[in-house]
Amino acid sequence: MSANNLTVHSFHITHADRTTQNGHNTVVAWLTGLSGAGKSTLADAVSRHLYAAGVRHYILDGDNTRTGLCANLGFSAADRTENIRRVAQTSQLMCDAGLVVIVSLISPTIADRNMAKEIIGDDSFLEIFVSCQLSECIQRDPKGLYKKALTGEITHFTGIDSPYEVPQNPDLILHTDTQTVDASSGHLFDLIIRRIQKV
Repeated sequence: MSANNLTVHSFHITHADRTTQNGHNTVVAWLTGLSGAGKSTLADAVSRHLYAAGVRHYILDGDNTRTGLCANLGFSAADRTENIRRVAQTSQLMCDAGLVVIVSLISPTIADRNMAKEIIGDDSFLEIFVSCQLSECIQRDPKGLYKKALTGEITHFTGIDSPYEVPQNPDLILHTDTQTVDASSGHLFDLIIRRIQKV
């Protein structure tokens, strides 16, 4: 069936109704940075802050989404773009449902992050650059991936033989090689709270 034969249905309960019911507005905090920079750790930490504050939210983590939503994708440039598109579409739906969404995804290219921003909407998108020196990420290597990339066991690995494009104008930069998790997650929590404000 062609997309031309589809009709988008408008439902009675709106995004505004759901945010009023939840008591807060919505936003997508898109955490981008190298593997090992601390994106998932930060997502988990700020999630605990949001839960304690009564903010309805959900985390979409890169590795987790690749076990289900994006399980059929590889790591070619086209597959990485499709991975980001799917996560962005899912984020937009969750945002419309009234949730604050925390995305933890390397998302190495400016073009792909701009695509995600366009899907989610400029007013609902926060680009968070989780900055960490490559040498520190290699030293941490929590998943053992840098070791494999440096020996050639893994190819097209971001930061080694595949580039990472630093955000040009992010909403927040977190320097996880010099800041504690508590400090970084606190900065992110404060930004999210300012954006969603209780309604």
